[in-house]
Amino acid sequence: MDVGRDMSRRETCRSCGGDLHICLNCRFYSTSAHNNCIETKAEHQRHRDKANFCDYFQWGKGKHGGGGDADEAKTKARSQLDDLFK
Repeated sequence: MDVGRDMSRRETCRSCGGDLHICLNCRFYSTSAHNNCIETKAEHQRHRDKANFCDYFQWGKGKHGGGGDADEAKTKARSQLDDLFK
């Protein structure tokens, strides 16, 4: 998958046939954010695991492909907090 290009809403995984343009694969997806999205202008998506028309979609790098930036920041903050109490 060429992650540097725009992704069509209808693109699917070659291996399993699952939708790729989904919230779980987006870099803005974060379970700790309001509406599970750190992009404040994005519209609410009812199904995070189904293809959608979100214009803010960018391929992510976290557990599902998404949440990379937000989850990395959360992990770093947690590590720093843990270091305070060692």
